Amino acid sequence: MFTQRLLRRLRRHARPVRSVAPRPRDAWTLGFHHEDLAVLRHLSRVCAARFGVRSDRLADLVLAVNEAASNTLAHTEGSGTLRIWQDGDAVVCEVTDAGHMITADLAGRLQPPTEAKRGRGLWMINQLCDLVELRSNEAGTIVRMHVGIR
Repeated sequence: MFTQRLLRRLRRHARPVRSVAPRPRDAWTLGFHHEDLAVLRHLSRVCAARFGVRSDRLADLVLAVNEAASNTLAHTEGSGTLRIWQDGDAVVCEVTDAGHMITADLAGRLQPPTEAKRGRGLWMINQLCDLVELRSNEAGTIVRMHVGIR
């Protein structure tokens, strides 16, 4: 009962934002395809470590980036872009692609039912990162994952 009321309240007050803050021009950038997932994981680990992400959070960030990239490869024509930069006291990893399948305001915010065969990727990303920004429209999808440095 409480859960249903909470969900209704979340849906009523959730207002999707259609844009995200501009990314810096000097962000590390890697275009990727199916064969590039290992390189993508390595780059995200090395960059995040250089920016100062604690070792106990590196695995979380690498797993979240891998999941976002895997979603891109599974739900688009097979390519995307990873960008990484430091924003104050956080590292931001952004995965963009040309897909525009995400329509639910609370996508990835609610744990999928145990019996669901799919739908855990965005939820896992939200569990692993300090902040997740998700935007999807006709131009494509952006998943920004923030993890604190300290």
